[in-house]
Amino acid sequence: MFAAIARTARTEARSPALRNIIPRQTQTPLRLATMASRRNNSSLPAGYVEDKSKGPMLRFQDSLPKLPVPTLEETAARYLKSLKPLLSPAELEKSTKAVQEFIAPNGPGRKLQEKLLARREDPKHKNWIYEWWNDAAYLSYRDPVVPYVSYFYSHRDDKRRRDPAKRAAAITTAALEFKKQVDTGTLEPEYMKKLPICMDSYKWMFNCSRVAAKPADYPVKFDPAQNKHILVIRKNQFFKVAHEVNGQQLNTSELEQAFRRVYELAGQRVPAVGALTSENRDVWTDARAKLLSADPKNAQSLEAIESASFVVCLDDAAPVTLEERAHAYWHGDGQNRWYDKPLQFIVNDNGTSGFMGEHSMMDGTPTHRLNDFVNDVIFNNKLDFADPTVRSNLPEPQVVKFVVNKEVQSEIDRAITDFNNVIGQHQLAVQAYQGYGKGLIKKFKCSPDAYVQMIIQLAYFKMYGKNRPTYESAATRRFQQGRTETCRTVSEESANWCKSMADPAIPDSEKVTLFRKAIDGHLEYISAASDGKGVDRHLFGLKRLLGKGEEVPALYQDPAYGYSCSWYLSTSQLSSEFFNGYGWSQVIDEGFGIAYMINENSLNFNIVSKGLGSEKMSYYLSEAAGEMRDLLIPTLEAPKAKI
Repeated sequence: MFAAIARTARTEARSPALRNIIPRQTQTPLRLATMASRRNNSSLPAGYVEDKSKGPMLRFQDSLPKLPVPTLEETAARYLKSLKPLLSPAELEKSTKAVQEFIAPNGPGRKLQEKLLARREDPKHKNWIYEWWNDAAYLSYRDPVVPYVSYFYSHRDDKRRRDPAKRAAAITTAALEFKKQVDTGTLEPEYMKKLPICMDSYKWMFNCSRVAAKPADYPVKFDPAQNKHILVIRKNQFFKVAHEVNGQQLNTSELEQAFRRVYELAGQRVPAVGALTSENRDVWTDARAKLLSADPKNAQSLEAIESASFVVCLDDAAPVTLEERAHAYWHGDGQNRWYDKPLQFIVNDNGTSGFMGEHSMMDGTPTHRLNDFVNDVIFNNKLDFADPTVRSNLPEPQVVKFVVNKEVQSEIDRAITDFNNVIGQHQLAVQAYQGYGKGLIKKFKCSPDAYVQMIIQLAYFKMYGKNRPTYESAATRRFQQGRTETCRTVSEESANWCKSMADPAIPDSEKVTLFRKAIDGHLEYISAASDGKGVDRHLFGLKRLLGKGEEVPALYQDPAYGYSCSWYLSTSQLSSEFFNGYGWSQVIDEGFGIAYMINENSLNFNIVSKGLGSEKMSYYLSEAAGEMRDLLIPTLEAPKAKI
């Protein structure tokens, strides 16, 4: 039973939005809630109150609703409906019996439901699942952060800044502007369906780190007023660069000078202490103890890294293709990084850039907003990047040194070997589909996200001749401390439509009707999931309340439960006109991780698997997108003639 939980959690860990019940985590960073202009009191929906003493960013926080607990009947019905396209009639009958026993008046589910409702109402908990989920899905998760929890964004090229020092300086200037708004609480909240959403996770963005420990990691947060430096990594060496001196933030020219000095000082590669953060979390925990015991000064060096506002990695690489860039930002060489930091901007020798995120305390939407902001102000020149003034009293970048003895060096060597073995097992492909984007999809009167989910379903059906359990992350940030819920994409309607597309005897008109039903089914589920009415978190919470030695209900022992949350497809969307890629790892060894972006005139898919044929899946995604366009083009109304 707990293998199923481990799988869901792994999905969450592996998802950025950026990852579900707790199968192997995905880092599926989620779809970004749309930004809205500042609300005035008169437009506030009922139940929401502005507390202006909390500052603009958190002014709605205390009036956000609590995450609901669905009724047992709701979850039972939705769960069985999600099983129907996945099981044989005999298997479904067995699962139905287990569910009915679970929710019966004297069934085990009733007592567990009472406990869960009591937990929800307990004032100690703002969100009944928050601590459980952070622990099970992330902090207790022992597989390496990279590639299983990390996620990346690949930035569009900045043609005005091919020089990496200039590119790094502009990115840092923009990120510091965003940091200022977060630290002062002046950042405007995000909204979803015109409702303000939770901004609590932004506190884990800057001056933070994950720390390896047994049996679970923990996050640390440092005072931004006392830690006004960034960490710069070049050739495995760490440099502490002040971003504020004498109460004044360094301007872009001053930052550029600092980055140039790092390039000069770095010289030759040194032992890659950062590689230790790529290890299994228990292995890294032990190695960390060895690092600390090697020399008392190593503790100060660790604190300089963990307290840094964020990280800028200056890689001695020059990726060109979308696949090369994806590999560079998703994992890099395993050495010129500190994978426990939530924010790492990566700048290459050819001026290309990207971002890598650590998922444990923050989903993909906040870092998506950060990266969108950074690129927007750079490309549209919304900040002053041209001030040529460079003060003469700025401190040199400070080398952050570690004493590396033989024991620590042995750990570094092992980490590098293990990293190369893990990464070597993965296949990555990018499908940059230029045929159309959300502009045409909207003309088909479809939700762009639901449409692309059907592309993925059809592609998988083409490759395997069947549909299997699929995860899409749904944001629950409209609730206090909300993170994600699972949207189970495979429905009876989507499976029927996929089968129809392979049958030439079925007329296109019927295929269109089946397609519309599949879209409607997807929208119903993802809307319910975003409202806290999904299946997976509820079943996870109920299971979590089983007492020690208590009999495990048949529902959880049913093979269908474990199978239905084994994510053969782990998917999520984050879209930006400033990105040319985004992605993460698969969740189970038998599955794919598919991150996608939906832009106005293009679609982008990042496909990762362990040797299953990512290139082949990329081909089928392109073929499916083309077939769906051809199916729906005839349904468009002809333009009205001008009189």
